[in-house]
Amino acid sequence: MQQERTYHVLVLCTGNSARSILGEALFNELGKGRFIAHSAGSKPAGQVNPFALELLKQQGFATEGLRSKSWDEFATPGAPEFDFIFTVCDNAAGEACPLWLGKPATAHWGIPDPAHVEGDEARRAAFKKAAEQLARRIQLFLSLPIDKLDKLTLKEKLAEIGRIRD
Repeated sequence: MQQERTYHVLVLCTGNSARSILGEALFNELGKGRFIAHSAGSKPAGQVNPFALELLKQQGFATEGLRSKSWDEFATPGAPEFDFIFTVCDNAAGEACPLWLGKPATAHWGIPDPAHVEGDEARRAAFKKAAEQLARRIQLFLSLPIDKLDKLTLKEKLAEIGRIRD
């Protein structure tokens, strides 16, 4: 029996404090070792949004090691070589990214920013919705026969997943 390949994923957002953090945690949990995910930002906030941590803990996801960090960390020698890079905020999608080794497949999976919602209960609901949207997209992605798709077809599938709305 052939062992499945492990894929490396980078989830990007400008501040790397909310959506990309959720994406990292969800990919690592839902990918069950088949995917190793990291997150980063172009202008990291320096801390993880407490609402993101609260939600992840409530849902039983691991939060150890989650931190707000610059994408520069992953553009240095010795950094993981990514197979997939997903932007989850519109700002990061439009920014000039570092040159990633290995020519990873990329897609924009924009999610509204839950951190900008006013009021604690509304913000909690927005974080829950953002996590649900990300989880749905990640589950669709995980169901793809990645190793059987050519690069162009895979890129089209990733873009389709990013256009899914509730």
